[in-house]
Amino acid sequence: MRYPASEKLEIICTVEGSHLPTKKTLDMLGVPRTSFYRWYDRYLEGGFEALPDHSPRPGSVWNRIPQDRRDDLIEFALEYEVLTTRELAVKYTDEQRYFKSETSAYRIFKAADLIRECPTRRSLSELGQEN
Repeated sequence: MRYPASEKLEIICTVEGSHLPTKKTLDMLGVPRTSFYRWYDRYLEGGFEALPDHSPRPGSVWNRIPQDRRDDLIEFALEYEVLTTRELAVKYTDEQRYFKSETSAYRIFKAADLIRECPTRRSLSELGQEN
């Protein structure tokens, strides 16, 4: 359960003013000790302004391909237009010494609108109707 900053401060004040041990007070309030101590540490370091919740999203993704490498791969693909996505990924890895999986290369090419539509295969019944 998420608590607003004002409730967190109220819980901190209640625990500080209680004559009972912290664990018992928190159990009576139904607040996990780990949450309380995380709030309390933030409160001691930054006061009330440090208590509001922060975004749970990380600032950066550890395995995201840097934009300059994406741009480099797109330029590489434009240079070797006849190769498939798989062949481009392998050739790029061999020549540039930077691994890109076929899937990552496909996603980058798709975002850059470089993926050509493959002609659809015709079924046997369609082929038979033409004859």
